[in-house]
Amino acid sequence: MEATQVRTSKNFKKLQARLRGAVGKAIRDYNMIEEGDLIMVCLSGGKDSFTMLDLLLSLQRKAPVNFEILAVNLDQKQPGFPQHILPEYLESLDVPYRIVEEDTYSTVTRVIPEGKTMCGLCSRLRRGILYRVAIEEGATKIALGHHRDDIVETLFLNMFHGGRLKAMPPKLLSDDQKNIIIRPLVYCSEKEIIRYTNARKFPIIPCNLCGSQENLQRAKIKSMLQTWERESPGRIDSIFRSIQNVSPSQLADTELFDFASLGTTVDT
Repeated sequence: MEATQVRTSKNFKKLQARLRGAVGKAIRDYNMIEEGDLIMVCLSGGKDSFTMLDLLLSLQRKAPVNFEILAVNLDQKQPGFPQHILPEYLESLDVPYRIVEEDTYSTVTRVIPEGKTMCGLCSRLRRGILYRVAIEEGATKIALGHHRDDIVETLFLNMFHGGRLKAMPPKLLSDDQKNIIIRPLVYCSEKEIIRYTNARKFPIIPCNLCGSQENLQRAKIKSMLQTWERESPGRIDSIFRSIQNVSPSQLADTELFDFASLGTTVDT
């Protein structure tokens, strides 16, 4: 083996170990996976969900608890969607899977005017279907592939466009309290996920519905954060850590902190 190949192999193993360690830490910190869980891994065909599935399969073999994995893909009937890729890939890994066919594409393109952002409606429809499927399959957790950068981007999207200090939690109970959503990649950076995806050569399926839309607000936030990261390396990680270190008394939400009752203690 040539020296470059040896270095590449060593670099990949280090990268894999870092990502696997990050996922393992997230699972422990937030108690994401418990004994006997059936984890419904939502596989879109993008780099994040492929990486999540790959790392969870790796951890499953060595985890101190026993859990099962069911990969689920939602075929939204987008034109040109290569239906054979995911089944072939999952069968090659001997991973249990289910392909759910729902024509949300027609709904989104009918309701949303041409040129407008489709992501919001598409996401809501997809989420509702996946929640239903999780109940049908008896899944105890739903695993989504959002990573650290997604969470930081969402924080700024909500601040800039929603007037809310809100991001994506690593673990979430759905509004109807019937599903628990976990995000095992919460400590993983997009940069390292891209490197991992390239090294593993996953059969990526691009999203032609929303991925082709230009000037999305999320894309603008991403560009802003990438600029900050170039200027001050570690900025994104620092912002993410701030989400983990919240001081309610230093903000202004009267629901989180009782400002009205504040008073000094005077000795008499």
